[in-house]
Amino acid sequence: MKKRVLIIEDDHDLLELLRIVFRDSGYDVIFSPNLLDTDYINLLHPDLVLLDVRIAGSSKSGADICKELKTHPETEKLPVILCSGEHNLPELARKSHADMYLTKPYDLAAILSQVNKYLS
Repeated sequence: MKKRVLIIEDDHDLLELLRIVFRDSGYDVIFSPNLLDTDYINLLHPDLVLLDVRIAGSSKSGADICKELKTHPETEKLPVILCSGEHNLPELARKSHADMYLTKPYDLAAILSQVNKYLS
């Protein structure tokens, strides 16, 4: 059974690029340009979430959603990788209990390597 990666990213070009990279690497990919609430994320049963910190038009940040995921018993062990160009990304990741963070602009090989590490 393929591992499922949920990508939440509001940059449509980047979202499509990530979708192709992960699909071509054998993952089942679910993607959303909008921030999803934790209940809906739980219903999708992803094996890992790649989560942008800033989603246009959302009242919450990706860090807020990550923190919510990490406080729910059903999703507390779900690996979450926060992604952003924010200067304080390490602090945001620590405070939201993200498993790791990746700085934009992305190195696609590094992203794939980190996802493979969490899903192997």
